[in-house]
Amino acid sequence: MTAFLNHFAFEFKTGLRNSNSLLLNYLFPLGFYIMMGVVMTQINPLFRETLVPAMVIFVVMVGPILGLPTPLVESREAGIYRSFKINGVPATSILIVPTLTTIFHSLIVATIIVVTAPLFKGTLPTHWGAFVGITLLLACVYSGLGALIGVVSSSGRATVLWSQLIFLPSMLIGGLMVPLEMLPKSVQPFAGLLPTSHAMQAFLGLAYQQATVFKPLVSVAVLAGSGLLAYGLAIYLFNWDNRNQARRGHPLMGLLVLIPYLVGMFLA
Repeated sequence: MTAFLNHFAFEFKTGLRNSNSLLLNYLFPLGFYIMMGVVMTQINPLFRETLVPAMVIFVVMVGPILGLPTPLVESREAGIYRSFKINGVPATSILIVPTLTTIFHSLIVATIIVVTAPLFKGTLPTHWGAFVGITLLLACVYSGLGALIGVVSSSGRATVLWSQLIFLPSMLIGGLMVPLEMLPKSVQPFAGLLPTSHAMQAFLGLAYQQATVFKPLVSVAVLAGSGLLAYGLAIYLFNWDNRNQARRGHPLMGLLVLIPYLVGMFLA
């Protein structure tokens, strides 16, 4: 337990001292939030109603998806995990510690957003229990996806590709900037493949008591299922060394994390 806490403390401090981690965990999401609060609410006053959930989703997505995978790949390429294995450090600890620290950083920024949202006339949730629960769930889901990307990626360039395949569609059709009901009917099913869409529907339906396109409880179940699958696949596919050819499964097995979203398309 002492070793785990020391590892956690080291990773947490790294997230504050490393310039790249500091940018992705704090500066970029907070800067984007301020820009949206100042500019977007003036262009579209209705955005104030969804400012808080949209920016919380953005925050818990950026750090895990854009910032978590690359250090995992770099550590594997540098042979750090090989030395961990020699010293008896389990693979679960190697994955859990950075995901936990990323979750903590994301929740700190999410708290800042909730506290300061009234400055931009952002609407606060009517059901705080649901809001907190969905935020915690979403932070875990994206951290699991980030860990999975880091595990299956063969290089730092590959992490950028996989991360952007989630990040860019989430920004465009995930319901953050444009409400899901305003998207063309032909696009909405593809939006159902994104955790962002289900997170926004869960927030609106359960925390804000508003009408939704997807059933909120189905969206919560989809997110929970994908999070469990992401962590399970990341642990199963974890590779100690790039030169180790005897891995337990092909990296494309990571696509199995889409199963809950495909099921959700028929249930939502």
